[in-house]
Amino acid sequence: MNMAFNITVDERDVALLGAIQDGLPFSERPFKDIGKALEMSEEEVIVRIERMQSNNIIARFGLVLQHRPLGYRANAMVVWDVPDDKVDKAAKSITAHDFVTLCYCRARRAPVWQYNLYCMIHGRERDVVEKQIAILNNDGLAAFPSKTLFSRRRFKQTGARFSKPPEIERRCT
Repeated sequence: MNMAFNITVDERDVALLGAIQDGLPFSERPFKDIGKALEMSEEEVIVRIERMQSNNIIARFGLVLQHRPLGYRANAMVVWDVPDDKVDKAAKSITAHDFVTLCYCRARRAPVWQYNLYCMIHGRERDVVEKQIAILNNDGLAAFPSKTLFSRRRFKQTGARFSKPPEIERRCT
C-alpha cells in the first residue's frame, strides 16, 4: 500500500496547492481567479492541477462538511492494534465500506497507546454507528484489540493543510 514517489513539484505547484486547499472560489472562472492571485494563466493552473492529479499528488477534489449542522452527532473513531503484516489487508476491509469516512495507520505509542489502525465513522444515531462498527469487526477485525471513541465535542474541522494560501476572493456570483 505504501508507494514511493519520484515526482517533483516546484514552487508554483506548492503555491497552487496552497491556493486550492481551502476550496475553489465561487465564481464563473475559479481557475482564472486562482491564476490571477498567483500570477499564472488560467490554462497554467488547469494544466498544473491535471498533472498533479495524474501523478497522484492531488488524489481528489472533495468537500469538508461541517457534519454536526447536518445532523451527524454520533461520530466515532475506532482504533485497532493490528499486526504490521496484516495492516494493509485490514485497511482494505475497512475502506470497502461506504460508511467509513477516514482510515489511516499511525505508529503505536507503547506503553500508553497500543493502537495503529484508525477509522472514522460519522452517523446520525449512535446505535447505527455501533452496528457499523460490528460489521467491521465481523469482517475479521474482531480478532484484534480495539477501542471505540465517540466524539463529545468538536474543536476544529478542516481538510488537510500544509501552507498559508494566497488571498483569493471567495464569493458567490
